[in-house]
Amino acid sequence: MNRRLAAVTAAAIVVAALAGCTTDPLAEQYADGSGQGYVSGDGAYTEIPVADRGDAIDFSGTTEHGDDVSSADYAGSVLVLNFWYAGCPPCRLEAKDLKEASEEYTDVAFLGVNVSDTAGTATTFATEFGIGYPSILDAQTNSVQLAFAGQGAVAPNAVPTTLIIDREGRVAGRISGLIRDKSILTAMIDRVVGEEG
Repeated sequence: MNRRLAAVTAAAIVVAALAGCTTDPLAEQYADGSGQGYVSGDGAYTEIPVADRGDAIDFSGTTEHGDDVSSADYAGSVLVLNFWYAGCPPCRLEAKDLKEASEEYTDVAFLGVNVSDTAGTATTFATEFGIGYPSILDAQTNSVQLAFAGQGAVAPNAVPTTLIIDREGRVAGRISGLIRDKSILTAMIDRVVGEEG
């Protein structure tokens, strides 16, 4: 009996020790009891100097309107790429800022990447928030998310994530999580737009 109790105690200690060593953001959020069901970023932003940017990222998909779109369509343009879905609270909060920025920056392209929803849900969201730019529906294939997955510090590993893509198709910056202030986004866009192209 004592041997069994010792084994159970030892197993409990190992489980407790392993639980304290987790680095999985979703596991940490579960342990915190948030129940949100997605990994959210903290709003931190990263900007990459021109000389340090990786290769251009090729991606393609179909929008909520059934149109095919790819990175080639944005060649030579600055692109704001926002990863989102309709049931994501921070996505809903930042929708107004993205809408306003897309209307202010007529020389910058905006494109959403919906990571979860159907065309109907994505269209309803766009109508509700007045979003005029399209979104790729990426839930079935995850192809756009996978295209950016190997980008290290600027991979879209949280929802929402907003990437600024330079004229050569390279990631120039990332906001991980809610855009806390539109001025952060617009300053990042301004810097990339101001680069010689």
